[in-house]
Amino acid sequence: MAQATLAAVQEAIRGYRDPYLATDLISAGAVERLEIDGEQVLLEVLLKYPSEYLQDGIAQLLKVAIENVAGIEQAQVSVGWQVEPHKAHEQLANIENVKNIIAVSSGKGGVGKSTTSVNLALALAKDGARVGVLDADIYGPSLAMLLGVPAGTRPQTIQEKFFKPVQALGLQTMSMAYLVTENTPMVWRGPMVSGALQQLISQTVWDDLDYLIIDMPPGTGDIQLTLSQKIPVSASVVVTTPQDIALLDAKKGIEMFNKVSIPVLGVIENMSIHICGHCGHEEHIFGEGGADKIVAEFNSELLGSLPLSKYIREQSDSGLPVVAADGDSEVAQMYINTARAMAAKLSTLAVQQVPEIQISED
Repeated sequence: MAQATLAAVQEAIRGYRDPYLATDLISAGAVERLEIDGEQVLLEVLLKYPSEYLQDGIAQLLKVAIENVAGIEQAQVSVGWQVEPHKAHEQLANIENVKNIIAVSSGKGGVGKSTTSVNLALALAKDGARVGVLDADIYGPSLAMLLGVPAGTRPQTIQEKFFKPVQALGLQTMSMAYLVTENTPMVWRGPMVSGALQQLISQTVWDDLDYLIIDMPPGTGDIQLTLSQKIPVSASVVVTTPQDIALLDAKKGIEMFNKVSIPVLGVIENMSIHICGHCGHEEHIFGEGGADKIVAEFNSELLGSLPLSKYIREQSDSGLPVVAADGDSEVAQMYINTARAMAAKLSTLAVQQVPEIQISED
């Protein structure tokens, strides 16, 4: 009878399919504890991606499902989450106090990569994660403007060698824009840019980050390759639009990450559809179905499709991105769902093994 009850309870748990992991919680390895004592059930679930605003709802769904099992009167269900560290290249030294580094890239400029990066970071933070953003576009940094950081803001220094990240809308941020004026042209060659970015990352005193989002410069040249090989990136995301030329460049971006053995979590299709603000008519201005073709060709995933929206543009220009301005809006929820899909996909990669240090007396 006990075995039959256990099987029935497990089947009830499997009835909930995590929409971001695309599997049930038992198959995902998220069930930490399951005990049955007569008519009582104790279930503890630990998700590996930020789930602050999901955990209560998931717990309630599981509780109802288990209590519907014959012979079970009461279920005590708790759902928590914990982000684990990942790193693509084990030979690279970790960035202190940073669990995961996600490079957000695009094959070309003008696809909304920076806006997407910032809103993804805000979405992860909204779900409870500790998040930092590094603006790696030395030539055209836009992070300060997107997050409403006042002009002339400078990071505090520690021992005249390290930078404290600038706090903005709950994010820890660093950008070349904090170190130069907006009228200063960055006339640097590739190696100088690569060196500057490595310094920005390694000399910034990040404070216990679950994720560091790097807003990469557009393109697939020397700078991108150098960053991919010298920074302990966990994984990458490629942002594109449905436009044919953007899709072509997005393919190059995926191939670049494949060559340097950095996992591509998936593709984000920006400006996928325009919804008229007056009549609600939907129109695929830049084409349709392009990202699906890339996903199929590279055996990747479409993490999310984001609209061409005047509201997104207006909020970004005002220094208060949509996820921060109105997290319950339909557009903000698109970013939040995309960020969850990204974090959940990262959680399925092999966990970085931290070496055990043993101390003994000789």
